[in-house]
Amino acid sequence: MKTFAAFRDLQPILLAEGLTARAVNGERITMALVDLEPHSKSPDHHHENEQLGFVVKGSIEFRVGSDKRVLHAGDSYVIPSHVPHQAIAGAEGATVLDIFAPVRADWEKLERLAPAPGRWP
Repeated sequence: MKTFAAFRDLQPILLAEGLTARAVNGERITMALVDLEPHSKSPDHHHENEQLGFVVKGSIEFRVGSDKRVLHAGDSYVIPSHVPHQAIAGAEGATVLDIFAPVRADWEKLERLAPAPGRWP
């Protein structure tokens, strides 16, 4: 675990086609900056991790359980543990900041890409 890291220097984790995450793990939480290409879609899924997040840039249609809405930069969301959810990026794509507890250990086995600039400013 590093004390300091620049997101631009982290290897993006390929979450799904058009979705990449740059993640920093603490002992008990993961913080991830997630880039979504225009109209990309996260598959419907759930996980043990509680997830908090906010939209940094762009727009994203979120479904959490049966609640669905379009979120824009500055909007936040809470996804309880084991609740099915899905996201679809808007026409300009999106960048979101997600916080997970406990650590997203399942991401450790996913493909990593070469470091590259993200979609955020």
